[in-house]
Amino acid sequence: MCNKPFDLLVIGGGITGAGIALDAAARGMSTALIEMQDFASGTSGRSTKLIHGGLRYLKQFEFRLVAEIGKEREIVHRIAPHLTKPEHMLLPLYEGGSLGRFTGRLGMNIYEWLAGVEKAEWHRMLSVSETRGLEPLLPSQGLLGGILFYEYRTDDARLTLDVMKEAISRGAQGLNYIKATSFLSKENKLCGVIACDQLTGRTGEIHATCIVNATGPWVDSLHALDEPGLAQKLHITKGVHLVVDGKRFPVNQSLYIDTFDKRMIFVIPREGKTYIGTTDTFYEGDLAHPRVEDADAIYLLKCINTFFPKLNLTNSDVESAWAGLRPLIRKPGKGPSEVSRKDEMFESSSGLITIAGGKLTGYRKMAERVLERVEAKLKLQRGARYKPCFTEGIPLAGGKFRDQEEFKNFGSLLFRDYPHLGLRKEEMETLISRYGSNTPALLHLMDTLNKQEEHMLPLLLRAQLRYCVEQEMCCRLSDFLIRRTSLAYFQAVETEEWKKSLIEYMAGLMNWTEGQKQQLSAELEEALQGLTIRR
Repeated sequence: MCNKPFDLLVIGGGITGAGIALDAAARGMSTALIEMQDFASGTSGRSTKLIHGGLRYLKQFEFRLVAEIGKEREIVHRIAPHLTKPEHMLLPLYEGGSLGRFTGRLGMNIYEWLAGVEKAEWHRMLSVSETRGLEPLLPSQGLLGGILFYEYRTDDARLTLDVMKEAISRGAQGLNYIKATSFLSKENKLCGVIACDQLTGRTGEIHATCIVNATGPWVDSLHALDEPGLAQKLHITKGVHLVVDGKRFPVNQSLYIDTFDKRMIFVIPREGKTYIGTTDTFYEGDLAHPRVEDADAIYLLKCINTFFPKLNLTNSDVESAWAGLRPLIRKPGKGPSEVSRKDEMFESSSGLITIAGGKLTGYRKMAERVLERVEAKLKLQRGARYKPCFTEGIPLAGGKFRDQEEFKNFGSLLFRDYPHLGLRKEEMETLISRYGSNTPALLHLMDTLNKQEEHMLPLLLRAQLRYCVEQEMCCRLSDFLIRRTSLAYFQAVETEEWKKSLIEYMAGLMNWTEGQKQQLSAELEEALQGLTIRR
């Protein structure tokens, strides 16, 4: 990156920055991206892990946002079918709840019309008996029925990774653990950054004609390097999620339920666990390491225990937890849940383009709007012309399937080609949902390792770690356990059992010294501690 100038430098390796890098590279711009932590280590890896249709934004009358997000959800499903799984979600209706049968039906009809939801995925109004039949755990007192609709479950961090991998495959250069420490300027216009490798301490200059600040919660702090003393643009809010064992909180499908304080939260089953979220509170703490505080957990558990009085969940039932930060556009006088989720773009006098706000589902349109601004600047400065946006037709790195039918049959084909690996059906499904069309490369690696080495770690785990180190810029074990696989979230007990052996195995892959191994072991412990409730 230090050896040549770029048309565009993107700072920030979350979903927004990755989307900008992909769009720019696809149009033909020379593009670089740097991220001071791991890809998706901020907001983009700490969401509710849903590709929302935008139903909740009807309450704020954000009709244009609902329409855009609904249409974008269909596009993301098409270009990354392995990472967007349509699943039923049940919204139970109760006396005194936020929605009744009439308002619920009306809201769903408006939402489906705005979002362009296909007929096959239209909602169904359920009777009391149908609602209880789908979810026996629901209390019967005051139940009016329910609404069954579709939401798309995703792996937010892996979606970001697949966007980033596709950008790199199309010519972009991207690096994690590279921090922009200051800006370079010429004639009062930005022309690059001084960057520091967070793993080695090495510094260098990266030059670019245009620079985009897509750093999420860090937007204000990076902007302050360019224009010190300006008013902050963001309200940072925090959302937390708790994970409990599915046997302790058994639900048959995802739920969207009322809370005692007139909000709504999700209850989502996944990989034998059930996770609950989210909260929405203003935040002023450490942006890099937000924690789930005792008060956050008490609130969510109260929401669940009020709705499901027989559950009696306590802190001791929580196996893991995560906190994410929302970089929302500052609107004085509004509460956390009232602040708009729309994105906005700003440009400083020195030329720094800043994009803030927005949602995971809408990353592609955010990138398109940014690139229109970048292209206009490049055209003005040197008459450059580029292709129009066409990312709606670009399958992501793991989404290289001809159609949905090929995707549905993919697991059967892999079982036919790799029967000797002895994988269970659910293991193969997990691999496909994680790596998509890249799964054969992982299975080939498993086959090779099975013949070449013996190790106390399970073969499936070793192969994934090696693949992520070699193909996905996995630099630390926390990158693997949290963002490449989500094992630290949904297999927390097993993660504790495997972590020492994984450190040893990764040390061999990376040629770590004993000092490096100890340092990164300490970093892993700190990262895993960050997935617990701070009391």
